[in-house]
Amino acid sequence: MNAPEKNADDRLKRMSPLARFMARPELGAVAGLVLVTVFFMLCADPVMFSLAGLVNFLTPAAQLGILALGAALLMIGGEFDLSIGSMIAFAGLIFSSAIVVFKLPLIVAVFITLLIAGTIGAVNAWIVLRTGLPSFIVTLAFLFVLRGLSLVGLKWATGGSTQLRGVSEAVQDSALLELFSGKALEGTFAALDARGLIPRFPTGEPMITGIPVEIVWFVLLTAVATWVLLRTPLGNWIFASGGDATAAENSGVLVRRVKTGLFVFAALCAGLVAIITVLDSGSTDARRGFQKEFEAIIAAVIGGCLLTGGYGSAVGAFLGSIIFGMVMIGLTYTKIDQDWYLVFLGTMLLVAVLFNNIIRKRATGER
Repeated sequence: MNAPEKNADDRLKRMSPLARFMARPELGAVAGLVLVTVFFMLCADPVMFSLAGLVNFLTPAAQLGILALGAALLMIGGEFDLSIGSMIAFAGLIFSSAIVVFKLPLIVAVFITLLIAGTIGAVNAWIVLRTGLPSFIVTLAFLFVLRGLSLVGLKWATGGSTQLRGVSEAVQDSALLELFSGKALEGTFAALDARGLIPRFPTGEPMITGIPVEIVWFVLLTAVATWVLLRTPLGNWIFASGGDATAAENSGVLVRRVKTGLFVFAALCAGLVAIITVLDSGSTDARRGFQKEFEAIIAAVIGGCLLTGGYGSAVGAFLGSIIFGMVMIGLTYTKIDQDWYLVFLGTMLLVAVLFNNIIRKRATGER
C-alpha cells in the first residue's frame, strides 16, 4: 500500500502557474494597455511615443492615478468614496486660501490641507460605520456638500469670483516647493543630456529636462500600496474586510479601523492631487476635480477591483490610470474627435468588468 503523499492536504486546491496568472486582477488592465498601445502606434503621430510624448500623457495619468490608488484600496476594502473629486476642489480652496489669504508658509498650508482632508475622510467613515448606510449614499452627499462649500468659500476668499489666483507668486521662494511642483531629477537629466543621451527637438532643446513630480509621487505611492497589500498583515485585513466584514471581525480583524484608515487615505490622496494641481496652475477654481471621482473608480475597475470588494490591486489601478492618460492625450495625436474620449470611458468600464469576471471565474472555477 502506497504511503500518502507527504504534507498533502485535500483542503488546499492546487493551481497551475497559468491559472494563477489568469486569476491576477491586473490581467484586464495589462490586456487593455496592450490594445490601446497598439491602436495608437498604428493611428497616432509617432511623436506620441517619443520621450516628450510619454511624459505628456503620463503627467495627467499620474494625477488621476494618485486618486485611483485611494479609490482602489477603498474598493478592495468594500467601500466607495464618491466625494474625492469634490475633495480636490475643496482641498484646493483650503490650500490656496492658506497661502494667498492668510499668508501662511507652504509647509503649514500643506499640513492644514491634508489634516482637513483626512478629517473629512474620517467623518465619512464614521457616518458609514455608525449608521450602516451604504458608503455610496454617504459620500454622494459629501460630493455635493464639498462642491457647494468650494463655491461659497471661493466667493468669500475672492470677493465674488470662483477662481483664486496668486499662489505661484506667494510660494516661489519656498524651499519645499520642489516636493509638490515642477520636475524631479533635473540634475540627472542635465548630466545625461551633456553626454548626448537625451533626444533633442529640432531647435536643439532637450526633449525632457526632468520628471514631473506627480509621476514620482504616483510611482512611490503605487509601490507602497502594493507592498502593503501583498506583504503586510494590514493588506490581508483590507482584503478580508472587503470580502466578508462579519467573518473578518469574528477572526479578530479590526474592520472598523481598517475601513476608517482607507477612507482617510482616499481623502489624503485627493488632498495631495489638489496641492499638486494648484501649484502647477498657480490658482484654484470651483470646478477643479469635476467628475474625477468617476474616472478614478473606472481606473480602479479597469485595474481589476470588484465593485463588491475583496479583490483588486494597486498595480491594476496604476495601469488603468495610464490607459486613461494615454487615450486622453493620445487622441490629440490623431485625427479622431476628442469627444470620443467619453465614449471610451463607458466602453472600457463595461468591457473591463466583463473581461475580469469571465477570466477570473474560468481561472478559479467559480460559478
